[in-house]
Amino acid sequence: METIYLAYPGKALTGMRSRDYFRNGKVYVWKESFAVVKSKRPLPGAFAVIRDKNEITTVIDQSKVSSRDVIETDGGWKILTFDMVLPFELVGFLARVSKALADEKVSILAISAYSTDHILVKERDLPKSIEKLRSLGFLVEER
Repeated sequence: METIYLAYPGKALTGMRSRDYFRNGKVYVWKESFAVVKSKRPLPGAFAVIRDKNEITTVIDQSKVSSRDVIETDGGWKILTFDMVLPFELVGFLARVSKALADEKVSILAISAYSTDHILVKERDLPKSIEKLRSLGFLVEER
């Protein structure tokens, strides 16, 4: 059985069984289909914009993508949001999720926000992704 470790400043690591943490955790699937876009500048209305020294990556509802400012695009992605607060000290959460999906041959794009995580999966992989997350104990809701 895997253990997720929580570390708090000034305190020792405390173990928590990952299956207990996942049990009844909520995940929701966004109804929109998204595109991952390499763009010249951030696109208005984007779900996420990631800038590094080499490029700008924008995750946006694919119906809002225009060819203006787009260098490359890859569409057909669904966003799954872990509808729970994930503390910064939580270790191994996304690793366990990504391994479970990798075992099903599902490629993911992970985006971490301040309080939670999101993963993007291709639309064709959505049914088996939902099934796998449910098998881990998550309650998955399609909105």
